[in-house]
Amino acid sequence: MDMKQNTSYFSHRNHSLSGTSALQVMHGASDGVVVIDEHNRIVFFNAAAEKLWGYSQPEVIGHNVSMLLPAGMRDEHDAFVDRNRRTGINTIIGTSREIRFENRAGDYVAGELALSMITLQPDGRKYYLATIKGMPEESHRRNLQALQNTVFRALSTDMTVHDIADLICRETETFVPDTVAVLMLVEKGHRLRILSGASFPRRYAAALENITLSDSDIATLAHDPAQAGTMVWKSYSSLGRSLGLHHCRASAIISPEGTVKGIFALFSRNPRQGTDGPDRIVNGCLPFCGVVIEQHEARQHIARLASYDPLTGFLNRSAVQGVLEKLVGQPGDNQFAVLLLNIDRFRDINEALGHANGDLFLQALAARMRALSPVGYVLSRSSADEFIIVLPDTQHDTAVAFAANMLQGLTQPVEINDNYIVPSFSVGISMFPDTGPDSESLIGLAETAMRRVKKDARGTYRIATPVLQGTARDRLLPGVPLRETLDRGLLHLRYQPQVMARSGQLYGVEALARWHHPHLGDIFPARFMAVAEDTGQIDTIGIWALEKACRQIVAWDHDAIHVPTVAVSLSAGLLRKRQLPEMIVRMLETYQLAPQRLTVEMTENVAMDKNADTMAALRAIRTLGVGLSMDDFGTGFSSLSRLARLPLSEIRIDHSFITDLEHNANAQALTTAVVGMGNMLGMTVISAGVETEAQKTLLEQLHCDVMQGLLFSRPLTATELGQWVQGRRISKKKYNITTLHRFKIKKGIKYGQGSFSGDGRKRQFRYLHGHAAAGA
Repeated sequence: MDMKQNTSYFSHRNHSLSGTSALQVMHGASDGVVVIDEHNRIVFFNAAAEKLWGYSQPEVIGHNVSMLLPAGMRDEHDAFVDRNRRTGINTIIGTSREIRFENRAGDYVAGELALSMITLQPDGRKYYLATIKGMPEESHRRNLQALQNTVFRALSTDMTVHDIADLICRETETFVPDTVAVLMLVEKGHRLRILSGASFPRRYAAALENITLSDSDIATLAHDPAQAGTMVWKSYSSLGRSLGLHHCRASAIISPEGTVKGIFALFSRNPRQGTDGPDRIVNGCLPFCGVVIEQHEARQHIARLASYDPLTGFLNRSAVQGVLEKLVGQPGDNQFAVLLLNIDRFRDINEALGHANGDLFLQALAARMRALSPVGYVLSRSSADEFIIVLPDTQHDTAVAFAANMLQGLTQPVEINDNYIVPSFSVGISMFPDTGPDSESLIGLAETAMRRVKKDARGTYRIATPVLQGTARDRLLPGVPLRETLDRGLLHLRYQPQVMARSGQLYGVEALARWHHPHLGDIFPARFMAVAEDTGQIDTIGIWALEKACRQIVAWDHDAIHVPTVAVSLSAGLLRKRQLPEMIVRMLETYQLAPQRLTVEMTENVAMDKNADTMAALRAIRTLGVGLSMDDFGTGFSSLSRLARLPLSEIRIDHSFITDLEHNANAQALTTAVVGMGNMLGMTVISAGVETEAQKTLLEQLHCDVMQGLLFSRPLTATELGQWVQGRRISKKKYNITTLHRFKIKKGIKYGQGSFSGDGRKRQFRYLHGHAAAGA
């Protein structure tokens, strides 16, 4: 049969499809077909639709189509359809899209919906015809794959683990409507803690976080992860139902090593039980939930390395100083004590027992200190043989009694591998505010008192007094105000070079304030900055330092000494001033400097300040093109997501990590993490306190960008820095002199004799008639 015959055959009226035959064809279609009339009543419901929804045709014909929709859409559906009928304006007619609907069993089914509008003549009634193609398995697979990809991308960015967990829960709730997703951690001691569950009722969350799983529970979960549903629901179902929750699907999250890491749960608000669809969603989410928990643990470990001593679990020195600074800054009549305990003759013990047994000895002493210290006392290991204990809300008599009791407990014999050692401690005690106004003074005074104990009578304690230390700062407190000191030129800047790791070229300098007193000599910032803060003159110092740095850059440029940038540290108070960016602009214009020649430094605590004025000032400064550097990174408690949102151009690794870099694997791990993070965020990473070639080599291997420390130069005066820059320029020329001479020899220029150096050896050379003969 040719095409004409074919067309003619099907166009013949005896072969046309209408009436009952057409309805039978639609009823047998493989996709669901639903037709509604002008009153939104169902007038056709085929066999495929019966299978999708689980309703028979007689159960739906004549009912409003909203019965087939998810509960959350029913109330608004009639108004939406009526508006389309009146206006003809629509967004989905003639298109197809993925939908989710609830079937008779209570399951949410995914399908692809195509909607058409049919106008019946002659009265113009508008009917709607919907075809629905069910695709539950394909939809689940596609949604889970997309969510997994989103999670892995998020893990490589600055998003916090909490934000990523929220993302998982939020997206999962869209896969199964009328549900609440919760991601829980199984912490040390088998206690549950909710990592994410923004929609989860607080009362239920509090109940779950009071759960401590037994060893038997953990073993059960490791064998059968689905038992998690029983543990987080069975005993709390009454509470759940009172909060609108009716069912729970949950599974334990098991690590590759077989450890129970967490629980992922999906609580349903739908009273109907449903089938296994939510179980498939929960199980599909487990792999990337496990990755998120591993990332959470890794980030916690890095944060712990920054603040804790790995041997004893106590805070390190930098962290305890942060605690002291917070205590000092508390309002009201605040009193506390600082005990500094030093082990007598620890070097002899270490050499006699060996380092491994020496570590066991320290751990035993730390365990005793923890047992003898009340809850709320802060314990720190500040150096190899030294500990600090902070006693909050403590007066003189209580501190003395605690020190006596601690000494009695610590001096009992310690058994280490059949060796009995009787420890001895020398203890210094300082009190706030009586003996010191700031953290550094309190530690310094306690240390001075401890050393006096070692000199006079080991194994006891001594209360520190300002007279013992006799610090320059204490003698200067009633002296000349800093403002007058500035006017007299007693305050000045030193500049410490920062060197690029790869090229060895000068990256910039850090400006360091120094106070030169006519009688006491140079007084370092740790001593006089506390005075400046107490007297409200810290901002004045910051403004003075900025202007002094700008003026000095111009002077260096005039002398053909190129210093790319000068970094100046500013106080938290000054960085909160919204007029600070305008002041910087005026200085740059006054001295005709490009903004890149200046870098503003701030401490990690300032960077974590959420004050709106601080954030506005930081963004404005960075917008100018002025560099923005976080100083002493790793000594505070940074949120990585907040760090990434700050407009930083640099981060400076604190010198306390570099000091132990050669011998401490934890310091190396932390430094590696910081350098890698800085590189990913596009920030320049500067390592402060580099003092040895070994440290330099390690930092080069870790791809650190810039180094600063005594290995390169001490802080210099402006004149000394100029000489330092010129000296390096000359050295570089000498190092490359053979290349330069060979080039000129090719031009036929004759030379006499000379020498060059650059690798620690001096070599002689001579040139005769355009040919070189050199000897070592």
